[in-house]
Amino acid sequence: MNDRTTTLWRPVGPAELDLLRARDWRSWPPRLPEQPIFYPVLNEDYAIRIARDWNVKHDGAGYVTRFEVETDFLARYPVRQAGGRTILELWVPAEELDEFNTHITGPIELVHEFH
Repeated sequence: MNDRTTTLWRPVGPAELDLLRARDWRSWPPRLPEQPIFYPVLNEDYAIRIARDWNVKHDGAGYVTRFEVETDFLARYPVRQAGGRTILELWVPAEELDEFNTHITGPIELVHEFH
């Protein structure tokens, strides 16, 4: 991370991981109709807990991805506290995901796997 970008994490299951691979690790796939919000998280520990404790239970595997987004662009999304003080996420409306993707710098990286 530098002053121009912010590091975000996203826990994903096997299906979303396959969609990322198909997009060459450069952008997030469109949300499904029942998914109106894209939720990247602001710390790695929170992403690990979701991937390990939720995705493995529901999908058989969980993965944590890491990616950089232009900091100035992210200012439009207030940080949401979804629980304890370190449970922080951004809520990106599904209709803004294409624009969000254009502000990702570099590839989306797979950093943890849980089975």
